[in-house]
Amino acid sequence: MSFSFFKILRPKTPQEVAKSIKDSLMALDTKTVFEVKTLEKALEEVEKNFVTMRCMLSGDGESEPNMDQVSQLVEELCKEDVVALLIYKLPILGWEARKNLVYCWSILLRHKVDSKYCCVEYIEQHFELLDFLVVCYDNKEVALNCGIMLRECFKFPTLAKYILESPSFELFFKFVELPDFDVASDAFSTFKDLLTKHGKLVAEFLEAHYDEFFDLYDKLLTSSNYVTRRQSLKILSEFLLEAPNIHIMKHYIQEVRHLKVMMTLLRVFVANPNKPRDVKIILAKNQEKLLELLHNLSPAKGDLMFQDSHLLALALFQAQKMSNLRRKRSSSSRKSRLSS
Repeated sequence: MSFSFFKILRPKTPQEVAKSIKDSLMALDTKTVFEVKTLEKALEEVEKNFVTMRCMLSGDGESEPNMDQVSQLVEELCKEDVVALLIYKLPILGWEARKNLVYCWSILLRHKVDSKYCCVEYIEQHFELLDFLVVCYDNKEVALNCGIMLRECFKFPTLAKYILESPSFELFFKFVELPDFDVASDAFSTFKDLLTKHGKLVAEFLEAHYDEFFDLYDKLLTSSNYVTRRQSLKILSEFLLEAPNIHIMKHYIQEVRHLKVMMTLLRVFVANPNKPRDVKIILAKNQEKLLELLHNLSPAKGDLMFQDSHLLALALFQAQKMSNLRRKRSSSSRKSRLSS
């Protein structure tokens, strides 16, 4: 007679884990889910399977992951097209399931099987998955999850190159100005990675699409949103000063249209009556050099817009200089009265 009251559960194999994930994700299909309770049960099953996947990929906290099993799981997820399901079903997953998926995503991408990045190669054969992740920035519920997944993808040159050359790239110029601050900030982080992670790749892209790119980028630099202007200027300075982009930078600074944009930005900083202390200090320290630079600029004849911006920037700096002088004199006068 057996005195075992409890059945010891056998751990699932990588193939069984992959099949369970696929079946539970397929069960979320709107054609088969016709009742709320059925959907809730299907989502719970997905969440449970994602926890199993996470444990197999990263260990359970007590033991390290079995790398042979990890390799088998990665191969199976690609072979059974589960990678595509993970992305396409993301918008309808619950919060906990999305969190576990994002955690597993970087492991899946970075894991090599026989010196090959299986998941990266899978995405290279299904580039539309990247387009889908980019478009998901329009969905506030999953935007931040998709942003993290995209930034992991853009660590690989082939995936970054695809988005740079895809129509989806232009969507970033819209997403960085979305009204939701968290989503817009995350889109800026992804945009920055795309433009700074692979210098040579970006240099080739900018050389081929110079006018189209900077026409769009100038709109960010002249946006009515202060955060957009500040972030865009910061990213611009970073990728233009990258060694592979030096020839792009030289081209950029030779164009009057870009100088106009920079002068407008400078004018905004100087004219702001509520300048932060750090901005005041930088302007005060550099006011002589900036005034000398503005005096030496020669606006082209007939370019009335540039002439107006030049004169206004010059006048604002001179006014700022006079204000600083009056402030110093007033301070000195107070000190003199106190000492006497």
